[in-house]
Amino acid sequence: MESTQLQQQLDTLIEAWENEVVEFKEANDNFRTDLIGKYFSALANEANLRGKEQAWLIFGVRDATRSVVGTNYRAEPERLHSLKHQIGSDTEPSITFREIHELQHEKGRIVMMDIPASPVGLPIAWKGHYYARAGSSLTSLGIDKQDQIRNQTLGADWTAQIVEAATLADLDPAAISKAKEAFSEKHANRISKDEVSRWNLPTFLERARLTRDGRITRAALLLLGKEEASACLSPHMAQLTWDLRGEERAYEHFGPPFLINTTELYHRIRNIQIRMLPPNSLMPVEVSKYDRRVVLEALNNCIAHQDYYRNARIVVTEYIDRLEFVNDGAFFEGSPDDYIEGKKLPRHYRNPFLARAMSLLNMIDTMGIGIHDMHARQARRYFPMPDYDLSERDAVTLTVHGRVVDSAYSEWLMQKTDLPLTDILALDRVQKKLPISQEAATRLRRAKLIEGRRPNLHISSAVAAAAGAKADYIRTRSQADAHFEKLLTDYLREYGECSRTEIDNLLRPVLGELLSDDGKTNKINNLLTKWRRSGVIVNLGSDRASRWTLAEKKS
Repeated sequence: MESTQLQQQLDTLIEAWENEVVEFKEANDNFRTDLIGKYFSALANEANLRGKEQAWLIFGVRDATRSVVGTNYRAEPERLHSLKHQIGSDTEPSITFREIHELQHEKGRIVMMDIPASPVGLPIAWKGHYYARAGSSLTSLGIDKQDQIRNQTLGADWTAQIVEAATLADLDPAAISKAKEAFSEKHANRISKDEVSRWNLPTFLERARLTRDGRITRAALLLLGKEEASACLSPHMAQLTWDLRGEERAYEHFGPPFLINTTELYHRIRNIQIRMLPPNSLMPVEVSKYDRRVVLEALNNCIAHQDYYRNARIVVTEYIDRLEFVNDGAFFEGSPDDYIEGKKLPRHYRNPFLARAMSLLNMIDTMGIGIHDMHARQARRYFPMPDYDLSERDAVTLTVHGRVVDSAYSEWLMQKTDLPLTDILALDRVQKKLPISQEAATRLRRAKLIEGRRPNLHISSAVAAAAGAKADYIRTRSQADAHFEKLLTDYLREYGECSRTEIDNLLRPVLGELLSDDGKTNKINNLLTKWRRSGVIVNLGSDRASRWTLAEKKS
């Protein structure tokens, strides 16, 4: 938001004053983070209950006089924005501020914290406790309000349904042990490992939000159930499949418990080491073909967002140079591009009960930024960005690349360690010959990183030279029309005349590699029309059986 927009927003909020979704504090630099976390939980939950998209916590306004007085709270930008990580670490499910704004008001500095409403069906806890507001006062979120939020999607959430035939005996002991370990790691700052180990199984399952009223849910069977317990979910399929394609063919199916078998599937993938030589270095860098966290993040996202009503398996296909993850169900809220920068937090989940449990068991680190993390990790490894394909109705395909598209280009990225992720993402699309937005194209062109006209953009000569890819640049750039005219006129002077097929054979190989087959056909059509109208060449035959010659020879 621009400063004028922030000023208008502040004036509007002060005029309406405090309510269940707005809190003003004078606040100095000693304001406790723990108290901010409590307000975050309360305001997020109240925004949900009132159908609001956001709530506000504002520092630098005196409550008693409703006047701006300014604040020195975390005046250093790095300290201020580190608050996002601190809040995200202790909220359940793990979410944080949409944005933290600083406004330089004429009466002092204002800090405006934009808090997202808690997701539909998921109340937000701070350090294990749920908070709410009673007027302008902070209070606990009562059981009635917790149920009101949880019941928002309970009836439609397949994973939240109780499995009447299931008992504690249907859960896998190894999965339970791993779940307790993961839960302890996730909550180590407030719950000791010894305390978790002392909980009996029903208590642990309740704290991990895997049971309802002490009864086993479908989510519990998916994550912790014995393989044979998947029969309790029939006819709905609970299966992960690894499918190897290429010179060698193999496959394997994995049922519950998904908490363990996601790792088992990962170990089937042939994850060799790849050697890369950074510029100006004699020591090669070795990186794995696939980043473990990227693979598990992708697989866990498939589990969390699968439409289990469709009775389909989740498939991971391994090719020689990439992995493809396919789960049933359309992309649930927005599009993948909305989440790449890590700023959008989803309000809805297809399987909120399952997603919440996976978050508590550390399978999903932070809701809403998994896509951002996958892109950032691939960029740090100088690999192509993940690609999403939503063309198939009611299914999502994610491709994770296991090779570099252009080694010289990757070397250039190694040099440009300060390049923002947004620019890396746009350049990645350019090298894959995918479209980018007009805004991104303008920004990259001003930075002299790309050339050409949309949609036929390509990496600039400066980048190509720095990356040692000058030959690639010459092959892909668009030549001047005069170059093509010279080729054709030289040909006609040598041979007298030619057909359209002969013209295609002459010009198509030298047109830029970025042009598609149809693009090259259109380019040649336009060139012939241009040269005919300007009196350079003439067609002595028909449209179907053309006989092109120089206009000067005809005369």
